[in-house]
Amino acid sequence: MKKILTVAAAAALGLTLAACDSGAENQMEDQAEAVDEAAEATADAMEDAGQITDEQADAIEDAGEATKDAMEDQADTMDAAPQ
Repeated sequence: MKKILTVAAAAALGLTLAACDSGAENQMEDQAEAVDEAAEATADAMEDAGQITDEQADAIEDAGEATKDAMEDQADTMDAAPQ
């Protein structure tokens, strides 16, 4: 019984935290993920075509990841600001 209550409480907490994000924040986080995925796809395609080295592809992927992280950090501040 305690296990069921613990699982139910964890699920309720997860839903509560998920509800804290605004639609705008979620949209920005989706855009951030798309930027990262596009950078990775571009790097992979260029590397496969022999246009860049593995190290250059890694640098492009790292830049995409950094951009995604910065966008997500900015999105996180959207709900923190008073409305």
